[in-house]
Amino acid sequence: MATFFGEVLSVYSRAVEEDDDELDENEEDEQIRRELEEKREVHLHWSPEVSESLKSGNKLQCSDFILAVGQNASSFLSVHILSTPNWDTIGRASAWNERSRAVTGQGCEESACVFYRRKDNPTVLICQVSCYVAEDQLFQWTEKVFDCLQLRELNVTVLSDTSVADYKTADYLGGSSAPFLRSLHTSAFGDQPVCQSLEQPNIVTGLAAAVLNHCQVHRIAAVVYQCYSDVIGPDSVTMETYKPVLTKLGRSIQLDPSPSTDALRKFVRTTDLQSNLYI
Repeated sequence: MATFFGEVLSVYSRAVEEDDDELDENEEDEQIRRELEEKREVHLHWSPEVSESLKSGNKLQCSDFILAVGQNASSFLSVHILSTPNWDTIGRASAWNERSRAVTGQGCEESACVFYRRKDNPTVLICQVSCYVAEDQLFQWTEKVFDCLQLRELNVTVLSDTSVADYKTADYLGGSSAPFLRSLHTSAFGDQPVCQSLEQPNIVTGLAAAVLNHCQVHRIAAVVYQCYSDVIGPDSVTMETYKPVLTKLGRSIQLDPSPSTDALRKFVRTTDLQSNLYI
């Protein structure tokens, strides 16, 4: 740009500087987004034996996969099944999110998502999930886990905790009605559930819903047993509600009908029990 006296001045545009700043901010936001996605990725950590088998292109042979989601469902398996020495720990899953306590990449003595395999029948697998799996992590958790399993003739049973406050019914539901079970299964499930089906407009959510949806798409026989309870935290009465489910599985699961008092006390703290109907 030339002035009246012939002096040439450089043209300065504030818009150009603002565009550069906006571009830098967009690149920075994109970098933060990528780092957050990497941090929230679900990681599976298998035992050396299982890892070597999977790396060779093999799948985990599995006829029955039992998934427990929630404190009562997980504690029920711990007390009535996993308390026997007939199970090996073969892996765990870690998923960092805003409500998780475990940090991805760090070992922890009591993982919130653990996989077990029965010693005398390696085709029976159990997974306990007592941690929170965020909505954006549900799909990848399900995809990664089932990608490791042999899907042919696979049967999936999901035990899932939920609050009775989430149960919708036109009839009055007294406090004495809880806990109780409701079921929802895929079209490939040919057995008879141990309880009545979940009534509309009630739905299954979270990891149980993600697993059920995956099984429906891939034509896997699967059933979700959702336990509605009015108690916060592990409760022996709520845990007993699941007993008919595993009793029906028969030989694949050895159920301990009378667990020791010490085993129950380890997972149930009676002094902390309270109803959430009035919270």
